[in-house]
Amino acid sequence: MPKMPNFLPIAYFENQFVPFSEAKVSIATHALHYGTGAFGGMRGIRDPQNSQQILLFRLDDHCQRLSNSAKFLGYDLPADKIRHILVEFVKKNQPKQSFYLRPFVYNSGLGLSPRIHNIEKDFFVYGLELGDYMSPNGVSCRISSWYRQEDRSLPLRGKISGAYITSALAKTEAVESGFDEAILMNSRGKVCEASGMNVFIVRNGKLITPGFEEDILEGITRDSVIKIARDLGIETIQRPIDKSELFIADEVFLCGTAAKISPVKKVENYQLSTERPLTEKLREKLTAITENRDPDYQDWVLAIPLDS
Repeated sequence: MPKMPNFLPIAYFENQFVPFSEAKVSIATHALHYGTGAFGGMRGIRDPQNSQQILLFRLDDHCQRLSNSAKFLGYDLPADKIRHILVEFVKKNQPKQSFYLRPFVYNSGLGLSPRIHNIEKDFFVYGLELGDYMSPNGVSCRISSWYRQEDRSLPLRGKISGAYITSALAKTEAVESGFDEAILMNSRGKVCEASGMNVFIVRNGKLITPGFEEDILEGITRDSVIKIARDLGIETIQRPIDKSELFIADEVFLCGTAAKISPVKKVENYQLSTERPLTEKLREKLTAITENRDPDYQDWVLAIPLDS
């Protein structure tokens, strides 16, 4: 059995803060049966320069994306309300280790029919301690036999929980065949994303990533990488990527809130270079920003003071 995560002691559930162990839903909950939920995720760390405060990265952007995701479920949940609850959540838990926040909006009613109208909705938050989600030394990837869904079949601009069955299938397929991670193609045969991360490649000094028209998630870490790269003078291109480009790329990396920037060392049976100058440059810059050590990006970081 996998090791149980170390959950933070306090959860936000049914409009109040309660012990994590008491935050429970019915087995008849609509979202459990039909995937009618949407989630967010963000990392929090103790400030390396001040142990009495927690740093959250691009909190406002995460809250806005979750608010947008809620709209697809017919749920009006303002971003500023999400933000207030998340800040209070951190203050109440007083986390001592790096952690991951998981806010979740969902159809909480117990009705049988799959729908988003005329059914109760709710919002909860929990957290868990989290170190490296993926090896910082590089991961191996296989091309999944599962394809990423299309935006015409469900709203891919939101992190809709039901959509992640494809990610789960792809991840397990990859791991059970000896790889760390999966890369999914879209219905047009172009590189899309990993099971829960966006994909970048480097060719001839240029940073390349699929655009939104390739049915990718609007990743906040992805957006951060693009803005950082452009500020560093790195030419950045958003365009379709062919599968074969993964095999001959100078560098390949994945990025996401949990994964941060994770280099890829192998795709299928193609070994990639261990020299990753651009990946490492971007990773070092992003780390400095999330640790609030870069004055040019301090508006991306919220410092939350803790009780002494």
